[in-house]
Amino acid sequence: MTKIIAYHVRKDEQPFINEWSKENQIEVKSLPFELHTETVKYAEGYDGIIFKQRSRLDDNGSIYRTLKDFGIHQLSCRSAGVDTIDFASAKANDIKITNVPSYSPHAVAELVLMQAMQLIRHYPEFKERVDNNDYVVDGLRSRELSEYTIGIIGVGRIGSTVAKIFHALGAKVLGNDLIEKPELEQAKILKYVTKNDIYEKADIVTSHVYLSPKNVHLIDKRAFLKMKPTAFLINDSRGPVVNTQDLISALKRHQIAGAALDVVEGETKIFNLKFSGQTPIAHYNELKKLPNVILTPHIGFYTDIAVARMVKQALDDALLIIKGKQSPHEINF
Repeated sequence: MTKIIAYHVRKDEQPFINEWSKENQIEVKSLPFELHTETVKYAEGYDGIIFKQRSRLDDNGSIYRTLKDFGIHQLSCRSAGVDTIDFASAKANDIKITNVPSYSPHAVAELVLMQAMQLIRHYPEFKERVDNNDYVVDGLRSRELSEYTIGIIGVGRIGSTVAKIFHALGAKVLGNDLIEKPELEQAKILKYVTKNDIYEKADIVTSHVYLSPKNVHLIDKRAFLKMKPTAFLINDSRGPVVNTQDLISALKRHQIAGAALDVVEGETKIFNLKFSGQTPIAHYNELKKLPNVILTPHIGFYTDIAVARMVKQALDDALLIIKGKQSPHEINF
């Protein structure tokens, strides 16, 4: 009988695993911890693996050799990001990698809308005033969304959805991507421009790019120097896309007006954990002190529709490869 093991399973994922297991008559064992060299031993005797985590599987490629020895030929990541994978080691050990490239673009896009509205209506600053029993409104008058220009870096599935939402609400939308979608311009949803144009013209800059070596610190002090002092930054892609220290400096120097971050550098040290005092990430503690910053703990994916799709598609992909078939979501090395 075919058996699949699922690593790092949250309680809210388990019902969807149970549904899939019953529908497909496949045994799925869930584990609460991540897949690493010290936990890979639990995969012995199984035919396939699904996992989701933000830390790399290992640093020397040994885990892939172990999986090959176990007779496992795939790793199914139940998220879009695959920066935890060593692709060279996976290829060397004939292990196919799949991801869930489009679990729910609306889930992330709706979070962007929430963050944007909180930023432009000065919610963080007003909350600070109310918390201090200050109900004066002077100095925090807002502009309406129809007066704003939204700049989207990375117009893929999520970025396209973000563009459509803001266009529908009357904002002007600019986009930048290596692969352009002419239908968006034809429908007058957005206009493609350079990244520099976005930095210089956008009132809100929002990032929706994959994490790759080229995109590490894509948005840094050079970008902040080009942005308007009234502009806001939103990052719901990956933490390392933004140089955090440069962002903190830009916020403190009032080079930009504020930021909303669902992801930050080093977030694996705090994700889904509680702390009685400060977090172990110094720059995160510093960001928390700033009155014009909105922080959320990587919740862009966290809706019922998105979680169900991530779990079930990852399991579907694992089963396809176990059966010797090809998944449409296999990553081309």
